[in-house]
Amino acid sequence: MSTITAKRFTREEYHRLAELGFFQDNRVELIRGEIFQMSAKGTSHSVCSTRLYRELFKLLGDKGIVRGQEPIVLLTDSEPEPDLTLVRNRSDDYLSAHPTSVDILLVIEIADSTLKYDQEVKLPLYAESGISNYWIFNLQANCLECYSEPYQDLQNNFGYRQKLIFLPTESVNLPHFSALVLDLSKIFPN
Repeated sequence: MSTITAKRFTREEYHRLAELGFFQDNRVELIRGEIFQMSAKGTSHSVCSTRLYRELFKLLGDKGIVRGQEPIVLLTDSEPEPDLTLVRNRSDDYLSAHPTSVDILLVIEIADSTLKYDQEVKLPLYAESGISNYWIFNLQANCLECYSEPYQDLQNNFGYRQKLIFLPTESVNLPHFSALVLDLSKIFPN
């Protein structure tokens, strides 16, 4: 009896498919060799994203780069497009290549319908890639989940040692910019 296996794509194959127009106007991302169609955004997601951009741009100024739904390069078979990514300044603004884990200061996902995917698929990927700080704006529970300290357990599973929860009435310091404080009451949709 033969076994059926799914075709896994490399980043190079994924880029070639995009160049050939395979995805057309579909929003997709490559996760562990699989191509996932990204979910449509509801109004709460859009409002949270808009507010978050506005506040992060004000806070960071020229201390770092805020990228929105732009690819990041992880491992050999993953190129997710997080809702927001804070990356180190670079003179070419990443024209020569998308940011990799050494460039990334913080990955942020805004989750409503994608909460399980962001917690169970993306979280271990980010941890395995050495992303030191991962935030999920959990719109279902109306809180911010802050993950830090990636680790690998004895069964080769990846996760984060620290998980802190912040409520919409609280403030949180930005990783790598301890003097910069994000007021969450300006972010969460009411």
